[in-house]
Amino acid sequence: MHDAIRSGEVTCKRIVEGYVARAKAYNGMCTALVTADGRKAPSVMGRVVVGQARKFPTETIAISRIVPDFGKYSGDTPDYGRMEKTASDPSVHQQYGMVAGIPNAGQVNALEVLNIRGERSVTCKGKFDAPPGQPLPAGAPTVCEEFRKQPDAIETAAAMDARYGRKPDLKAMPLYCVPMANKSIYDSTDMRTTAGADVNYGMDAPPKDSTLVSRLRSAGAIIYAEANESEYNAGSGDPGGAAKVEHPYIGAGGSRSTWGGTICNPYDTERETSGSSGGSGVAVAANLTMCSICETTGGSCRGPANYQSVVMVVPTKGVISFAGSIGANPYQDRPGIMCRSVKDAATILDAFRDQTTGSYFDPRDPFTAAPPRAVLPTEPGAFVAAATRAGGSKPLAGVRLGVIRELYVKSTPGAAAVSDGVNQELQVLKDLGAELVEDVTPEYPDDPLMLNMTFGFRDAFAEILPFHMPETFSWKKDGKPMFTVPGWDVGSRKYLVAVSAHKAPLPDNMNFRTIFANPPPNPDEVTGYTFAFQFAQYLTLRGDSRVYDWQTLNANAKYYNDVRRAAMKNWENKEMDIRTNAITYTIKRRDALRMAMTKVLEQNRLDAFVNPVNLKLQGKIGGAQLRTSNDGFGYGAMLGIPEVFVPAGFAGSIYDGEFKLSADGKKYESVEAAAPTRLGGVGLPYNVGFWAEPGQEANLIRIGSAYEAATHHRKPPPAFGPVKGQP
Repeated sequence: MHDAIRSGEVTCKRIVEGYVARAKAYNGMCTALVTADGRKAPSVMGRVVVGQARKFPTETIAISRIVPDFGKYSGDTPDYGRMEKTASDPSVHQQYGMVAGIPNAGQVNALEVLNIRGERSVTCKGKFDAPPGQPLPAGAPTVCEEFRKQPDAIETAAAMDARYGRKPDLKAMPLYCVPMANKSIYDSTDMRTTAGADVNYGMDAPPKDSTLVSRLRSAGAIIYAEANESEYNAGSGDPGGAAKVEHPYIGAGGSRSTWGGTICNPYDTERETSGSSGGSGVAVAANLTMCSICETTGGSCRGPANYQSVVMVVPTKGVISFAGSIGANPYQDRPGIMCRSVKDAATILDAFRDQTTGSYFDPRDPFTAAPPRAVLPTEPGAFVAAATRAGGSKPLAGVRLGVIRELYVKSTPGAAAVSDGVNQELQVLKDLGAELVEDVTPEYPDDPLMLNMTFGFRDAFAEILPFHMPETFSWKKDGKPMFTVPGWDVGSRKYLVAVSAHKAPLPDNMNFRTIFANPPPNPDEVTGYTFAFQFAQYLTLRGDSRVYDWQTLNANAKYYNDVRRAAMKNWENKEMDIRTNAITYTIKRRDALRMAMTKVLEQNRLDAFVNPVNLKLQGKIGGAQLRTSNDGFGYGAMLGIPEVFVPAGFAGSIYDGEFKLSADGKKYESVEAAAPTRLGGVGLPYNVGFWAEPGQEANLIRIGSAYEAATHHRKPPPAFGPVKGQP
């Protein structure tokens, strides 16, 4: 792109206009309502997107076409799909309740808000966002006078052309004219920012940019849109309370927000994108943006990158500031970078340094003080320099990679496509010069051509958990102890000392998957208040005139289904009990498990680990939602460590989920189909993941880019090619 600008082949304005044209062609609705009888929905209009009012499908899907034996269902009335007016703007409608993906929709609904004058804010919509110099109409909110002084994306691009022409300073502005559509949790003063929520703020554009948006702008990027998402980063579940779900949601909801709607997978629009950064992944995959800043609390960058065949780089917690953002758990929330190449992602990571200090530190975010300064490169462009260019027969010579076989275990037939696919890719890494060493498990065949680790994760758990996390040995599931050893009391000092000295056996099922999973629920514990605290803090700092705490939030909001309504009411009423040790446990767990991970790396002289990102392929929106029995993939969030994910291939078939009516007839359960479904097109994508201890971003970028250069597995989604008039 920069070469084209400098040669005069294209201007910055034309680039942004090209992305706006793609949004106009492909950013429409891709889901249909699921109703009781399949009757047509009323023809109503939604908000204006790219200059035209959004249209919704009127054809609906009867629930009897989705689930079997519905005539025998005796549970609560489902949350049937319907069109309703929004709380933010009663003149427009949105889909509420149950929906299902539309096959071959030709639309993906990845962008929630575009930075186009007149439609970038509801508070200041239409003529209330008239260019400076024109009088505002009567009735315009007073805040619109200042808001409209901000140029929109196309105006910003035109101003950059006028100022820099064909000679932008790319050293000072490495992201010059890069159109970006970030997850809609990151405050941007020139656009509505509500994390996908239908909330009627006094002013829906925040008063100050988030730090990361500010630094992107300083590096020359154009924030041309906000990506749709799972509302409030998937909303942190339901903490429990007086509010109860009255109308159950049957089927997989996908990545969805009340204001933005449901996002669809560009490789198969009937299927999910994973969440919560679904819009970021889809926008990058379908080329509705060059790159996007996602957010992960558990797997919210990992999942969408994996399901959309895009590169993801998530650095060590604290490298990229989270200030001015709507999160879910302050200790685990991390920004990540999604692009179509490792080099592009590395370029953006370099650009997050403060241009004055050259540091990643941000006084607004205390977590940016955590990464040791010694582990972060200080020279400009260090991460781009780490990217391996194509060429050279053995670019990974001398690199040792650990293969954690527990993350390859095929617990169901459906897991084989990804597990086997990534396992085949290990040969590519060998061909590039890497040496592979595996941490074996009885549940996966030992590869005779691969060395075994002399010290695996179970060895590390035996040494570290007895002192640092002894409560792990007391975990119970369904009232029964999770971990036992014949002849030993695993809660006794005698056993804990013995196992730490490798003089007693570790419980057979105490492994990577059980330890890197959340502990089982404990009805006696004082629960944490992560989302309740973080969002209340965000609202306090935002300082809106109408929405400034949990009570005023819910009083001015609507939610896309009854599950979300109940959850958000319970979060509103969740008081903070300072006796909780939930956050203390999370901090301790990170410290202890980082120690275990680093000891495995050091003791085996490993540079990084390599494994699948997830063994479950993309299910259908509105279909039966399968729960994988392979826990453990949330290691990145628990550890706060750097991760680089790269496209690794496509699956040609899938074992979809199927609905089964429960024995009492009151709910639907999900089971894996007995036979696979053959997929059309290029199939469904999946990634391979590389990860290591904090500060290893440059080394992971080197490994990931070498693999990318050797494979080029990424294929653009065929249904979303160039639009008319574009190359």
